Amino acid sequence: MIKVGIIGSTGYAGAELVRILTNHKEAEIIWYGSRSYKDEYYADIYQNMFQIVDAKCMDENMEVLAKEADVIFTATPQGYCASIINETILSNTKIIDLSADFRIKDVDTYEKWYQLKHESPDFIKEAVYGLCEVNRDGIKKARLVANPGCYPTCSFLSIYPLAKEGIIDMNSLIIDAKSGTSGAGRGAKIDNLFCEVNENIKAYGVGSHRHTPEIEEQLSYASNKKFAINFTPHLVPMNRGILITAYGNLIKDVTKEEIRSIYESYYKEEHFVRFLKDKVTPQTKWVEGSNFVDVNIEVDTRTNRVIMMGAMDNLVKGAAGQGVQNMNLMFGLDEQCGLDLVPMFP
Repeated sequence: MIKVGIIGSTGYAGAELVRILTNHKEAEIIWYGSRSYKDEYYADIYQNMFQIVDAKCMDENMEVLAKEADVIFTATPQGYCASIINETILSNTKIIDLSADFRIKDVDTYEKWYQLKHESPDFIKEAVYGLCEVNRDGIKKARLVANPGCYPTCSFLSIYPLAKEGIIDMNSLIIDAKSGTSGAGRGAKIDNLFCEVNENIKAYGVGSHRHTPEIEEQLSYASNKKFAINFTPHLVPMNRGILITAYGNLIKDVTKEEIRSIYESYYKEEHFVRFLKDKVTPQTKWVEGSNFVDVNIEVDTRTNRVIMMGAMDNLVKGAAGQGVQNMNLMFGLDEQCGLDLVPMFP
């Protein structure tokens, strides 16, 4: 059994890790780390775990945990993992970091967008970006994995085949994104109060959202070009889910059928990326609670643009599920182990 420690187990992403790993046949959670709820029973915080999890929350002592756990998930705010990681910890255990501390390879870019000084830049080069669909070989050998952000995962997988094939003008990319409120975390914020969110939709982080450089960097690797995008996220009144609608100018003379064929070839072996039938648009409800990403495209011949769409659960494929997918690869397990999560409906 893989011994798992979770730092930040009482946040939304941490709680989703607990939900998934509780049913994982090859993993056992040995440490429910929580700064806010130390010594409290986990099931008293999340009543859905009553008579399922009997453990108390523990502290966030990574040095001690590293000697007991085979892998540690850090579901913590930006800056935390970078501030405590060291060679001693990594020589004893593997780390899957759900924050942005090791996703962006350029330190100056990270510090500019996150307004934080990076405390362990020496480990950035070693960290493997944990998007299984493109980095499997690196993930298998990694001891430090940077779990991708939710918006970047959905955006990248929706756009990747055409970026890789050089079919769209990358500088023309516009990404319109929608997310449920759980994407903002469990902390109390006025903007997330029921009366602020209900019956409302709003853009936020316009021109400045911190996932922008992550999306640009990963798509630049795919396209072998540096470029800038417009990325605008919106908060919508639902608990879970991300919907991406991206627009790009076509620079090759291709038909819709040819584009569909490209997507089918890229994703035919990818269990968690479902390329939908023609004219079926992705919906958050059809992926809720699962590790699936639903993707589709449409071509607007009038404007010579391709419209790329994706939907996924921000807490599963956008965080915890992707983390477990990475763990499976790191320990030589079937990638789907513990992730046979059928989407919930209604």
